[in-house]
Amino acid sequence: MAEDMTMVERLTAIEDIKQLKARYFRLLDQHKWDDFAELFSSTLVVEIAESTSGPKDRDSFVASVRAHLDSAVTVHQGHTPEITIIDADRASGIWAMFDLVEPPVDSEFPLLVGYGHYLEEYVREDSKWRISRLELTRIKRTTGMGADMISDQPAPMP
Repeated sequence: MAEDMTMVERLTAIEDIKQLKARYFRLLDQHKWDDFAELFSSTLVVEIAESTSGPKDRDSFVASVRAHLDSAVTVHQGHTPEITIIDADRASGIWAMFDLVEPPVDSEFPLLVGYGHYLEEYVREDSKWRISRLELTRIKRTTGMGADMISDQPAPMP
């Protein structure tokens, strides 16, 4: 139980989980797939609202993410974490998120901009926190074809 942990132990666990999620976003955007796979428990469960037939376990999730994003430019950000320590080896968290996926110019896939939340569970395995359940829900999802949707030009000054 979390009550059996000292305040320092709870705060250390929260910081370790924040670092885990920061690595998640960085490794995803850097396309470092082997390191990315290490962030998840062997029993990972994945739920993505917009993909009912998507991958449900660690290996198929990482393979699917790699197949979809390897040739894309991506930007993933997580904000305002709400982390709850359940006990010394289990925790849960909610992260507000933003993502941008820009496929190659010759791709038939549209550019995607999304906003939503990650709802996650974490376990400590081999002295490291890992993501054991990942659920992605979106509040808003916008798609378009390249320059038709987003411009690299700065907004005009008022």
